[in-house]
Amino acid sequence: MGKNINEIKFSVIIPAYNAEKTIYRALKSVTNQTFVNYICEIIIINDGSTDETKSIVEQFKDDNIEFNIKLYNKKNGGVSSARNLGIKKATGNWIALLDSDDEWLDNKLEKQIKVIENNCNVDFLGCNHTDEIVRIGGHPINKLYKATVKDLCVKMFPQTSTAIFKKEIFNKIGGYDESRSYCEDGQFFLKICEKYNYYYMPEKLIVYDGGRRGFGVSGLSGNIYKMQKGAMENLKELRQRKAISISFYLLMIVFYQVKYIRRILICKMEKNEKNTDVCK
Repeated sequence: MGKNINEIKFSVIIPAYNAEKTIYRALKSVTNQTFVNYICEIIIINDGSTDETKSIVEQFKDDNIEFNIKLYNKKNGGVSSARNLGIKKATGNWIALLDSDDEWLDNKLEKQIKVIENNCNVDFLGCNHTDEIVRIGGHPINKLYKATVKDLCVKMFPQTSTAIFKKEIFNKIGGYDESRSYCEDGQFFLKICEKYNYYYMPEKLIVYDGGRRGFGVSGLSGNIYKMQKGAMENLKELRQRKAISISFYLLMIVFYQVKYIRRILICKMEKNEKNTDVCK
């Protein structure tokens, strides 16, 4: 791996906590990239794992010496502290985020690099993680789209493992809020969207957590109540910074409550269906 003629260098940041079942697939999806020469390093932050995550990464590193793989071990401090440490250690001028239970499609970086090479004003770029079309106010996003803060309030996108952004953004606005465990990605992304050119391409280029839904299933996203609380905190912070009007703020409070109730009902219905299937 090394820099190319356009001086685009990616540092891939992978936080990992007890990821022994998925970390190999995540790493392999990076080394399989068609535009792998744009990657200058792969940084894994082992966030105090108590399983075999560390040894699996070390073995992968030994088996793939042609890649610049860096492993940092730290006490458990949460995913935000892990991402912050990884980005601080990064030497690339672009950051690519990847969670340890997600995988990139082989052409993920290739597709995104072609977009930023053809659109010099892009500071941040994400893509889709499902086959579902992202819609804002009922309007589908079916081409390269420059998002606004209001857009992200209505629909938080993209998913973390799809995101790439210039490292200078992190240097200027700071990193993730390490006191937060829920919706910290949304909080960070909203700060970026306020001040930089925040773009989205509607193509699915990753496999998210084995293809599962993004709420009410597993991990941190399984706690719908705390996800709702985190989203409300993000909204409140936006209003405090006067990034949104009071009328829009009040409208979103109602909208978030309706969305919260909908998610609870969806999860209950699926749980009841599962229990019914077990009884058959």
